[in-house]
This record gives sequence, structure tokens and C-alpha cells, in this order.
Amino acid sequence: MHHPEPLPAALTALGRTLVMGVVNVTPDSFSDGGRWFDPGAAVRHGLDLVAQGADVVDVGGESTRPGAARVPVDEELRRVLPVVRELVAAGAVVSIDTTRAVVARAAVEAGALILNDVSGGLAEQEMAGVAAEWGGVYVAMHWRGHGDVMDSLAHYDDVVTQVRDELRARLDALVDAGVRLEQVVLDPGLGFAKPGADNWPLLARLDVLQELGRPLLVGASRKRFLGHLLAGPDGEPAPPVGRDRATAAVSALAAAAGVWCVRVHDVAGSADAVRVAAAWSCAREPQGIEDGEHRG
Repeated sequence: MHHPEPLPAALTALGRTLVMGVVNVTPDSFSDGGRWFDPGAAVRHGLDLVAQGADVVDVGGESTRPGAARVPVDEELRRVLPVVRELVAAGAVVSIDTTRAVVARAAVEAGALILNDVSGGLAEQEMAGVAAEWGGVYVAMHWRGHGDVMDSLAHYDDVVTQVRDELRARLDALVDAGVRLEQVVLDPGLGFAKPGADNWPLLARLDVLQELGRPLLVGASRKRFLGHLLAGPDGEPAPPVGRDRATAAVSALAAAAGVWCVRVHDVAGSADAVRVAAAWSCAREPQGIEDGEHRG
């Protein structure tokens, strides 16, 4: 299997939170299903996101929205592989968003540099072996079940402590399966088997998740809990595209808390937000903002 170089030095030297732009090559994703289903449209969208400030482009061929049905593996491969190849050829840093080992293997062979597994290796035991053999960045998200059952699994006594402990168990299992600790990025899984109110404590207490000692990825973009926060006088949640400014605010706060990456649909707002957070954080340090302005 192709062994990747570490993330490009241009990314690791930025001194700020990375921005991952979402390319859903699906007909049924919750916010933009069908818009980029054609491979050519998906590639153009990915390159547009790079032009808008995305450091990484996350390509996915299966909707993970609540209630979503599974996609046959051959169909997932057909959707994502041409897009991954074209974006890599165009110089983009590509992440593959999949829970399937065979898709992960094919995508990293095609040049993807990040493996983004919303199941954290729980959907398929073989995924840990692929990540271990490959050796690149592996994002393990907190997950309790696929989209068609996740809402029935959304029960917590103390969501922050339980998510931390379940992520710790995942981390231990991945390392036991041969994944190197330094490969792993953790994701609290906002909106995945988490009712609206449970997402805010996770964002407010990112420091508790940082106790696990691994970088964090936060994916709040256009999620239901933001729609409910922004509901109009009639109580109707804001539509997905009406949640982008709130997403950018979350990106700024998450970046100020020191997360490694934010995953978003609307890149421009969050690209600005992470730069504001970097300047803000730098100004609190003894050397002041002057030195920090050149970090990226």
C-alpha cells in the first residue's frame, strides 16, 4: 500500500486551525444532497472550496445524516474514486470520508492523505488494519451507530464525560490493533446520536476531550442543533444554508480553543474565522500579534 508523506509542511506550519471543506458526492446529504453528485461537478466544487480557503477537501459518497440508508459499497467506490483522483491530481489535500475499509484503502491508494471515519473503526474492524498498514492521518469520530439507528442511541447521563470515555476506549482499541497513537485525530461527533442540547456542552468543554492528548476535529457545520438555535418566531428551525454564519462562529470559538481542524460546507466564513482566532490567541501571548500575523 502507498505510504503517504506526513501532511504537507505548508499545512503543519500554519500555526492555526485547519479548514476542511465538504464535498458530498451523494444524492441525499442533508444540506446539499445532489448538488455535487456528478463527478465533474464534485471536482469543480472541491477546487472552488480550495480557492475559498479550504486547506483540506473531504470527499464522501455516503450520507451519514440521521435516517440515511446505507449505500452499496460498489456505488460508494464509483462515486468517490474519480473525484479523489482528480482533486489529488489538481494538487488538493484530500480526505476520504468513509466507514468502509475497502473504500478507505482504494482512496488512500488514489492519493488521499487523511482517512475520516465517522465510526472510529466500529463499523468495520478491518478499518483499523487499513489505517495501521497505511500510516497516515486517521480521524476517529465518536459514534454509536449508522444514520438509520443513531437517534435511538442518543441517551447520556453526562454527555461530555461519556463521549470522552468512549473516545478513550476507541483510541485504546485502535492502538491495540496497530494504529500508531500519533496518527489519530479525534472528533466528538456533533449531531451523531446526540440530541440538540447535548452538543453545546461538548463544544463548551473541548478541554475535557483534549485531556485524551490527541488533536481534535470539530464538525458543527449546518447541523440540526444550530438550526434549532436559530429558529424563527414560529419555532421552525433555520434551513441548513441559513446556519453558515452560526457555523463560522463555532469555527472561531473552536479554533480559539485549539482544535486541529474544523469541517465545514461554507469555507469562506470559517477560513476568516480561524484566522481571527489565531490572531486573537497570538495577541494573548507575550510576543504579541506582530509575530503571529505571518503564521498563515
